[in-house]
Amino acid sequence: MTSRLRAIAATRFALCCLASTLLAGDPAAAQRPADTVILGLAAPATSVDPHFFNAAPNAQLSAHVFSRLVERDARVQLQPGLAESWRAIAPTVWEFRLRPGVKWHDGHAFTAEDVAFSLARAPNVPNSPGGYGSFLRMVKQVEVVDPLTIRLHTKQPHSLLPTEIGYIAIIARHAAQGATTEDFNSGKAAIGTGPYRLLSHTANDRTELARNEAWFGPREPWSRVTLRFLGNDAARTAAVLAGDVDLIDQVPSADLARLKSDPRVAVSEIQGLRLIYLQADFSRDGMLPFVTDGAGQPLPRNPFRDVRVRRALSIAINRQALAERVMEGAARPAGQWLPPGVYSHDPGTPVPPFAPEEARRLLAEAGYPEGFRLTLHSPNDRYPNDARTAQAVAQMWTRIGIRTEVAALPWSAFSARSARQEFAMRLLGWGSTTGEASYLLANVLGTYDPSARRGASNAGRYSNPALDALTDRATATLDPEEREAMLRQAVHMASEVVALIPLFHLVNAWAARSGLRYEARMDERSLAMGLRPAP
Repeated sequence: MTSRLRAIAATRFALCCLASTLLAGDPAAAQRPADTVILGLAAPATSVDPHFFNAAPNAQLSAHVFSRLVERDARVQLQPGLAESWRAIAPTVWEFRLRPGVKWHDGHAFTAEDVAFSLARAPNVPNSPGGYGSFLRMVKQVEVVDPLTIRLHTKQPHSLLPTEIGYIAIIARHAAQGATTEDFNSGKAAIGTGPYRLLSHTANDRTELARNEAWFGPREPWSRVTLRFLGNDAARTAAVLAGDVDLIDQVPSADLARLKSDPRVAVSEIQGLRLIYLQADFSRDGMLPFVTDGAGQPLPRNPFRDVRVRRALSIAINRQALAERVMEGAARPAGQWLPPGVYSHDPGTPVPPFAPEEARRLLAEAGYPEGFRLTLHSPNDRYPNDARTAQAVAQMWTRIGIRTEVAALPWSAFSARSARQEFAMRLLGWGSTTGEASYLLANVLGTYDPSARRGASNAGRYSNPALDALTDRATATLDPEEREAMLRQAVHMASEVVALIPLFHLVNAWAARSGLRYEARMDERSLAMGLRPAP
């Protein structure tokens, strides 16, 4: 870190400490009951509807209220949820035995009919900016055998079905029949079987939860939980130091080292599965919004359709500098979407070199010797240092002749506009929480096709039929070694054509107030269920 950055960080931390001193006398913090907790979250959920948007903030809110057939632990290993067990009883038939005695928050009994209803609704939520249909793309038929048994028939052998079904929240048929997303946001339809009941949800502010005394899992220590949106990094740090909140996520990288040595907090970390990446627009052959020549006139064709341009943009980025300077060590440079050591990470796909001169040559070869102008859109409150990362990338691109400006927006506005293909180039994040490569292949790089339930999060509308076919063959392969070889081939193929531009993987960090400990999660979810009194 440069001396200037160190000075900025020191000043910033001092201000946080001053703010925490001023907040320490807050009577609300002092009078809060011991069995209530407040989580200070960097990104807000856009909806309570668990099928509306496949985004991490929505999923972590959903995990408190709703359950799934299959759950995942902190290291994304599968665990029984509403299903006590599951097995393949035929090459294309999976049977799930459901947990008996489970009650909905309103006292109704949970049955297989609720599961069938949920699986039918999840891919068909109106106005969803990116839903859960891809997880069900291989499901051909849902068979209710009896109140506690359900069978899922697949179009072909599908090894990942238990993993993928673990992303679908199960909702109450009697409460959600005919319900809209707004009915979930108001609480009317938000009846779950999860460890907490929804009390209220205020968009871009907070969600109030109460312990579900009838939950089928171990009794939670917290009678009330508040999920509070604190998008400002300094405000989150100050709040946890003051005890105004009990846990913060996305610990600001500038504060991380000092928080680790502060006795008022306990920091927990883990290598994350989230990739921060750039995605170009492929939805148009002709003129793109926010792309012009040097004089400000629209380019007649989409420059990102040319792989030479995409390669130039990729190798113009100094990923090591992003990880060390912008992220201050809280990230690792990436050349693919899975970190080393994870199933289907491809050892033959390295981090792209930093080669600005080669980037200029590629641009000239593609017909852009003078470059062009571009606006890079980024959220400013969703990922750690998201807007700062975009600014750093813009400077690197400007140096090779792609004069780049940054437009940073709140996540709620950014995500909706990105889903409508309003941007030429965008900064995004994706957590491969299945712990393997096909999750991104099907959702982010899969050809957008609602009827096939593919490409639900493919905001750039990239399409590669050969990659789709290879993904399908891999997920239909039951042998894990053969499947991994195919997935590695798909990773390498996507890298060769620069289907997206990977930047770095995040290291996930949380800070809990003294006396509490949080179990760090690879999927980066901030859950009251992972916060416990320190031993």
